[in-house]
Amino acid sequence: MVKSRVLSDRIVSVISYVTVTVLMLTCLLPIVHTLALSLSSKAAATAGLVTLWPVNFTMAAYQAILKDKQFFTSFLVSVERVALGGGLNVLFCIAMAYPLSKSKKLFPQRNVYMWFMVFTMLFSGGMIPAYLLIGKLGLMNTIWSLVLPSAVPVYNIILLMNYFKGLPNELDEAARIDGANPWRIMVSIFVPLAKPCIASIARDWP
Repeated sequence: MVKSRVLSDRIVSVISYVTVTVLMLTCLLPIVHTLALSLSSKAAATAGLVTLWPVNFTMAAYQAILKDKQFFTSFLVSVERVALGGGLNVLFCIAMAYPLSKSKKLFPQRNVYMWFMVFTMLFSGGMIPAYLLIGKLGLMNTIWSLVLPSAVPVYNIILLMNYFKGLPNELDEAARIDGANPWRIMVSIFVPLAKPCIASIARDWP
C-alpha cells in the first residue's frame, strides 16, 4: 500500500514537472527566437533560416538602434510614463479603495460612488470622444495624455477595496480609540498590510 502510494506520488510529480517545463518552454522559446533574429543577418532573417540560434551573427541591428536618437527619446518617454503613471495609479487606487471599503455607517455615500465607478467600467465613450476630450483639455503631445486616461482603473480599485475589507475591522477601531485620524489609520496601518495587493496592481499598470 505504501509502495503504491509512493509510486503514484512520483508519477504525479513527474507529470507536474513535465507540464511546468513544457509551459516554461512555450513562454521562453518565442523570446529566444526573437533574440536570435536580432543577432542574425538581414538576409538570414528574411529567408526564414533563423530558429533558436543566430545565423551569420551580427550586431548591426543594435548598432542601428543606438545611432537613432528617436530610440532614446521614445525610451525616456516610456520610462517617464511608467514612473509617473504607475505612481499616480497606486496613489489614486489607495485613495479611492480605502474609503469605499468602509461600511455605509462610516461612509453614507459609499454606494453612490461605487455605482458611479461600476458604470464607467461597463460603459465608456470610446476612442474618438476620449481623443476629443484630450484635445479640448490641451493635453495633446504631453505626457499627461498617456497617463491621465488610465490613472484610475476601476478593476484595480475593486481588488484593493476587497483586500481592505478582508483586514480585521478591530485594527481600525483600536486606532480610533488611540486617537488616530482616518488618514493616519490608512497610511500607517492599512497600506502596509496591503503591500501584496498594491504590488499586484502596480505591476498590472499598462
